[in-house]
Amino acid sequence: MEAERRPFHVMRYLKTSEAAALLNVSPNTLRAWERRFGFPRPQRSPGRHRLYTHGEIAALRDALLDGLSISSAVSRAREGLGADTNALVGALNAFDGPRADNALEGALALRSLDRTVQEVLLNSLDEVARRHGTESVQWAFAARWGNSWLRRAQRLVTPGMQSTATIVLGDATRDELDPDAAYVRALELLAMRAGARVMGLSVRGIANMSEALATQRPDGVIIAGGAMSDDAVARWAYAVRLASGPLPVAIYRRGPQRTRVRTTGATMLPGTPGEAARQMIDLVSHPVTGITTGTSPARFAADGA
Repeated sequence: MEAERRPFHVMRYLKTSEAAALLNVSPNTLRAWERRFGFPRPQRSPGRHRLYTHGEIAALRDALLDGLSISSAVSRAREGLGADTNALVGALNAFDGPRADNALEGALALRSLDRTVQEVLLNSLDEVARRHGTESVQWAFAARWGNSWLRRAQRLVTPGMQSTATIVLGDATRDELDPDAAYVRALELLAMRAGARVMGLSVRGIANMSEALATQRPDGVIIAGGAMSDDAVARWAYAVRLASGPLPVAIYRRGPQRTRVRTTGATMLPGTPGEAARQMIDLVSHPVTGITTGTSPARFAADGA
């Protein structure tokens, strides 16, 4: 029960001056390393100030204290961070859920939650699929564990972290063994953390859509996943339009064969869930005139369907 309540550590961040002091360099030198090596990689505060994770700065400091040059120190720090993915892949290949939890906890000590999800969790799932295939028992275990972890993390996003923007996400994945499923769960999580309310609905459910959306007043729609047919997605999206009226529409991981969708001005979101979440929130915050879900189900069909 405790693990479910607290699936990750609280991240410790450092301001530029604090990070520079820990490394015994000037803030200008730290920023120069960032530009030259792409490391350490800061996040941005709401006021657009740099925030460095303590784990990255500590790893770089330890390498510098061993007498390495800055380029060698950056390489060692990066290798240490890369070990987290290897540890998680090893745990998943061994069918060891608690060990996988611990591996991700270790990754969270060095990175933000957003980066841990994208750089460690999703990359590890991709590696298991690459090694064993998505029909393997290894993939079945890894996919189930990854989706479960992401859902637990979603439950820790409190209402106070969210704004009034509401996104309806049409889940077009097959099931939790679908390779896109974890990416869709990650998009939900990171959009919630970025300030949106996310209402996830399977595109299989169409009847009584107006009841589901009556109290939500959605600001935008994401169609995510490529397992369901264009016709099924079109019927679902049309039901959303009838219930809520024209809304901004975005497409996420529908596959290259479906990039030419006849939604009027639909936005194609990048495959990285963090960037996709940011673009979607910007879209619903600054809607572009003419982006709607069309006037009939046929408007959602992919070209050539």
